[in-house]
Amino acid sequence: MSDPINYNAFTRAEWRAFSDDAKLPLTQESLRQIKAFNDRISLQDVQDIYIPLIHLLRLQFNHYRLLQQDKATFLQQPAHRVPFIIGIAGSVAVGKSTAARLLEVLLNHYFKNSNIQLITTDGFLYPNDELKRRQLMSRKGFPESYDMAALIQFLNDVKAGVPSIKAPLYSHKIYDIVPDEFETITAPDILIVEGINTLQLPTNEQIYVSDFTDFSIYVDAEANLIEDWFLERFELLLETAFRDPENYYYPYAIGDRDEAMAKGKKVWEDIDLKNLEEYILPTRNRADMIIHKTIGHRIDRLLLRKY
Repeated sequence: MSDPINYNAFTRAEWRAFSDDAKLPLTQESLRQIKAFNDRISLQDVQDIYIPLIHLLRLQFNHYRLLQQDKATFLQQPAHRVPFIIGIAGSVAVGKSTAARLLEVLLNHYFKNSNIQLITTDGFLYPNDELKRRQLMSRKGFPESYDMAALIQFLNDVKAGVPSIKAPLYSHKIYDIVPDEFETITAPDILIVEGINTLQLPTNEQIYVSDFTDFSIYVDAEANLIEDWFLERFELLLETAFRDPENYYYPYAIGDRDEAMAKGKKVWEDIDLKNLEEYILPTRNRADMIIHKTIGHRIDRLLLRKY
């Protein structure tokens, strides 16, 4: 990846120098519970990458709060808390879910008196019945498969300080929205929004998801590596979660393994790779920070937007 001119680029060692050697608030076991199924992350990654990031986010958050207070004073309005939103984007299987959950845990530790919450944009996919009606099942995950109006209304309610907001719940087990079940966001100080579309510019909306984010992160890797991670995860799931008879992929888990892996490769090539190349990757340079991964999910470079 050539470095965009509006980013400062740091090697892992250079970024690590912005950290400190304070005792980590995680153990290897707690980290194991956080990480995604086949993601690889170590306590050293936490120390080298995420602790400096937490320090940076503290600066961003404090300046954001001060600006909100100053604006209220200038406008002669009562000051009120406006949630700080962190967006995390990137391809399927690149490890953005692990990054989001790890940030949630670390922010809860370091921001003791703040309400930290996490949500994924998967819940704003149209239900499968609606996708079938619109003939979009083969485009699931593409921009048109999301109810962007509902997602934007949700984020607007968060920023407006609505005290309790319901969001649809998505299940990877049934590969669909769960009927009559919701996630509830209650007056967060910081909301982490994770999803492939947090930096996208949908053509059917005049307000974008990224308009609501105050700091955005793009988790990056070469497409051939992401494919390897996707297929590795798919094969592992065939031996575990997919063997649940209620799982969407159960027929593949109990069928011919070569046919199942061919299905996984087809899903990657026809849906996830195409989505990455056409809609996700073009948003990378809109992020405030790019976290670049190499072989083995190792983070080797970080890019921070200059302006």
